[in-house]
Amino acid sequence: MKHTFLFTLVLALPGFLFCQQQSKTGTVITEYGKTYEVSNPDFKTDLLNELKVVFDIGRSFGDSTKVNPLIHTAARYLNMHVHAGVPFKNLKVALVIHGNAANDILNTKEYNAKYSINNPNTELISALTKKGVQIILCGQTAAHRNISKSDLHPDIKLALSAMTALVQLQNEDYKLINF
Repeated sequence: MKHTFLFTLVLALPGFLFCQQQSKTGTVITEYGKTYEVSNPDFKTDLLNELKVVFDIGRSFGDSTKVNPLIHTAARYLNMHVHAGVPFKNLKVALVIHGNAANDILNTKEYNAKYSINNPNTELISALTKKGVQIILCGQTAAHRNISKSDLHPDIKLALSAMTALVQLQNEDYKLINF
């Protein structure tokens, strides 16, 4: 009995010593984008200037039942920066979607026809676009995959190409984040 207790204690000890920090619910996109507190970072966050970012999202993760984590990153970006003290008005976010990630922005009817379930990304897309996030689909991807504008979530914008959208946004001083 004594050995069993000691064995259990040794197995559990790392969990007690190195327990994961609790994530925080965001204040901008409350249903998505939990983040973590970072106390006293050495690299200070700029609280005064605009933080304009474009996420290049060219892939899905093969599980049609879950939110695309790359789209989810936009909610984390907004929540974490507002929590750190960046005024919401200073945050400008765009997502440029291409490749197989295009399926993640289909409307409910088209997603259901393809996967026999509702699109798990729908609520997140709506929440992001309500907060001013631009979600742009590559027109070349749409044409190649035979996706029409009416097949998309209604808040999605269609561009000539992902390349065009990425260049134009970077010309507007958006900084590229590519995963």
